[in-house]
Amino acid sequence: MLGMIGHILYEIVLRGFFGRSTYVLDEFVGYGVAAMTFLALAHALNRNTHIRVAVLRDVVGPRFLQLLETLSILLALGAMSTTFHYIAKSVMRNLERGTTSATVARVPLWVPEGLVLLGIGMLLLGLIARLVETWLAKEG
Repeated sequence: MLGMIGHILYEIVLRGFFGRSTYVLDEFVGYGVAAMTFLALAHALNRNTHIRVAVLRDVVGPRFLQLLETLSILLALGAMSTTFHYIAKSVMRNLERGTTSATVARVPLWVPEGLVLLGIGMLLLGLIARLVETWLAKEG
C-alpha cells in the first residue's frame, strides 16, 4: 500500500512539475491491488471478517449451523481449488514462455499471477483448517 501511495505521489510530481510520466502507474497499482486482495483472504478468514448471512445464524440450531458451515466451506474449497488450478496453469505457462506485460515495464506476468496464486493457496489451507475445526466441534 505504501509503495502504491509513493508511486502515485511520484507520478503526480512528475506530471505536475516536469510534464513526464513513469507510464506504469496503472499497471503497478493494479498488480498491487490484486496482490493485496488475494493475500488478505486467508487473514480475513482467520479473523472471521468475511461476509456472512447473520440472519440464518441467528435462526437455526447449532447442528444445522454446523451443517451449513461445512457445506459453505466445501463449496468455497471447490471454487477456490478450481481457481487455484487454472491460475497455476497460467503461472506455469507464463513462466515457461517468458510472457511479459505489453507495457514499458515488461513485467514477467508470472510474478503478479504468482502472488494471486499464493493468496489463494493460503486461503485453501485456511479453509481446510476451518473444515477440520468444524468437524471437531461437531464431534465434541
